[in-house]
Amino acid sequence: MAELAWPREGLTRVPYAVYADADLYVRERQQLFMGATWNFLCLEIELPNPGDYRATFVGDVPVIVARDWDGSLGAFENRCAHRGALLCFNGTGHGREIRCVYHNWTYDLKGRLTGVAFRRGIAGKGGMPADFDPVHHNIRALRVESFAGIVFGTFSAAAPPLETYLGPDIATRIHRVMRKPIVLLGYNHQLLPSNWKLYVENVRDSYHASLLHLFFTTFRLNRLSQEGGIIVDESGGHHVSYSKMATDRQSADYDGAALRATREGYRLADPSLIAGRDEFGDGITLQILSVFPGFVLQQIQNSLAVRQVLPKGVGDTELVWTYFAYGDDDDALRRMRMKQANLVGPGGYVSMEDGAVGGFIQRALAGAGEASSVVAMGGAEATSQETRATEAAVRGFWKAYRAHMDL
Repeated sequence: MAELAWPREGLTRVPYAVYADADLYVRERQQLFMGATWNFLCLEIELPNPGDYRATFVGDVPVIVARDWDGSLGAFENRCAHRGALLCFNGTGHGREIRCVYHNWTYDLKGRLTGVAFRRGIAGKGGMPADFDPVHHNIRALRVESFAGIVFGTFSAAAPPLETYLGPDIATRIHRVMRKPIVLLGYNHQLLPSNWKLYVENVRDSYHASLLHLFFTTFRLNRLSQEGGIIVDESGGHHVSYSKMATDRQSADYDGAALRATREGYRLADPSLIAGRDEFGDGITLQILSVFPGFVLQQIQNSLAVRQVLPKGVGDTELVWTYFAYGDDDDALRRMRMKQANLVGPGGYVSMEDGAVGGFIQRALAGAGEASSVVAMGGAEATSQETRATEAAVRGFWKAYRAHMDL
């Protein structure tokens, strides 16, 4: 591609070409996902025992993350050093070694080559050369760190330590949710017909919920008049959006506004779907947190989950939802979390629209040429604000993106 010229307005404009250019997509793999960033790999609870391993991705690069027999965590590319075959394609596994199905090369749980079938040949004939050294054929490994039970990896020696990368504001908000031992509830996988950055923008777009998600507003779950705000870290790449339950006065003010949000006469047949418990003691009923480039941690009412955003091509994205609960939940709270999981995910009452709007944009890009989107709500800065009527966190993503991509 020709060098992308960013509009002179800076962060308040985003050229539509960034969502559709195949050369830029390849560059993102190298400079973002395989560059000096930390990417979500899994939750520690997904590797409970020594010998456990699972397949995942960093961007679109297949990766294996494993708990070695000494209890340490590691990760390496999911690709045999021999002929490039995928090593782990069943999702999860357990054992002392991982064996390639093609020619039976074997690796330990750090990705080190431990065995080559017919290395010495048969009856003195064939086999690998005498100077073949397995040490030179280990699989490329990632640096791995865990924070609050969340496992991240990076291909880059230049990436700062994970906690430094997150910064104090984001680290504190992660600890708020990951405050005690968790248990898994389940997974959802969602395919999105759009570029991965469109979903990442959507996560950081803190005011669309009052317009797009009628379930939120109809049943008074989330309204823009509620107390809340945006936290954007110094790099711009990480953010938190949060809100608290609306007061009666805020609800009255909102109902008087000229928005398409209120649907009079609508009632839930089962109100327990949105019944909540203030288990954090701060009144926050929604917190969405993102870590650049593609990790999301959510608390929506009492529904807890992480989301992994995975590019699958210029116009396709996989979104992986992992739902969890606390190990000491009582039965009523556990049922509440399971029920509220229906609010989000591929067919969620709230987030179903998020899976569609990115596709609407992707379908409209043909012929866009040098046109760009307008990202000016709340000003031109990419800083924290005491309002959600802003696109500051979206601008923050593009601030970090441009820095990593040299744009």
